[in-house]
Amino acid sequence: MASKRQKLTFERIRKFALPEGKAQAFLWDADVTTLACRVTSGAKAFVFQSVYVGKTLRMTIGNVNDWRIDEARAEARRLQTLIDTGIDPRVAKASKLAETELHQTNFHKAKVTFSTAWGDYIDELKGGISAKTKRPYSERYITDHVNLSNRGGEEKKRGEGLTTAGPLASLLDLPLSELTSEKIAFWLDTERRIRPSVAAHSYRLLRAFTKWLGYQKKYQGIIPTDMLQDHNVRKLVPASSSKEGDCLQKEQLKSWFMAVRQLSTPVASAYLQVLLLTGARREEIASLCWSDVDFRWSSMTIKDKIEGERIIPLTPYVAQLLRQLGNCSTPENAPNDWVFRSKSLSGKIVEPRSAHNRALASAELPHISLHGLRRSFGTLAEWVEVPTGIVAQIMGHKPSAIAEKHYRRRPLDLLRQWHERIESWILEQADITADG
Repeated sequence: MASKRQKLTFERIRKFALPEGKAQAFLWDADVTTLACRVTSGAKAFVFQSVYVGKTLRMTIGNVNDWRIDEARAEARRLQTLIDTGIDPRVAKASKLAETELHQTNFHKAKVTFSTAWGDYIDELKGGISAKTKRPYSERYITDHVNLSNRGGEEKKRGEGLTTAGPLASLLDLPLSELTSEKIAFWLDTERRIRPSVAAHSYRLLRAFTKWLGYQKKYQGIIPTDMLQDHNVRKLVPASSSKEGDCLQKEQLKSWFMAVRQLSTPVASAYLQVLLLTGARREEIASLCWSDVDFRWSSMTIKDKIEGERIIPLTPYVAQLLRQLGNCSTPENAPNDWVFRSKSLSGKIVEPRSAHNRALASAELPHISLHGLRRSFGTLAEWVEVPTGIVAQIMGHKPSAIAEKHYRRRPLDLLRQWHERIESWILEQADITADG
């Protein structure tokens, strides 16, 4: 420190200038010996200088335009008190800054709404990769998130009236920090009374969402990631069992095929029949392109949600249905075109349920979902005594046994032998001849 000291005043600080050839200079205070005004080519600032653990310690207090002299003296005394008690002022300052930053972060986190985080989550799903399948999320999976959180109140695209809010819509405006297991239990108890199956699906999506929050730095710590595993929440989740009777019986096949084949829309008619005769998932068939269909080698490449893709036999009747659709759009002319085209934004069939419901009503059959047609394929195959592993491979089910998973690699010809037998038996029950 400089030996010459003067009591710091506003006028002395104003006149204090940087000597020529110097990078910095100090004007030391006579009242508080650890305080000085430091001048550099850029600005003037109050600084604190003392000795800590045998070494010189210097800290900037602040710009002279921002601090009054008395305030700077008080701060210098406070810093010296910390040193006298064995505390490093630099560590104390860093801790204080970290505490302030944490407080500000928590303050902002407390204001984050469910809808903000949910929107970020959906954006990541659109461009992300599934940790389970190592592939992009399916369009159907992303659409489910959007639809189940839709606020409703919009004009219906089909029919009259306004759309209904999704189960998750009631959570959108809730601050994320207020999302507790008690509120989730109340929400779930309300929704399961109105729409149990949809509520169960919403719960599963919400559970994945809360786990995702725990991996995002800006959302970490706002809510417990295991909140949806709370006993009082889980006991309210509706059982995810299939509806009783959601499957075509052998004696219903004739009526079902007759009604479906009489539908006024050829695309919907063919789509529903192919759905039943392949046992594929609804989106797998909806996403079928002409480039996926090989008429020469009688095969179809299905975009499998588990394995990425799988190749299944193109059975005779299914090939006939597709050729009839191909008369409207020749496969050779449009190899990447959707097989089941529509006027939707995506260009492919999106909602075939209305057509299916009309067919069921015409045939006077009980309600059967589109997934029920997939279930019907697996069930009806038992009449032909097809090995379960064959049916699972055609349908794209994940292998359920070690032998199936590691040692069974059935060629397409073997699958075709059994698949054609299933198709032939179903058509026989429907009283449909080989030529259609």
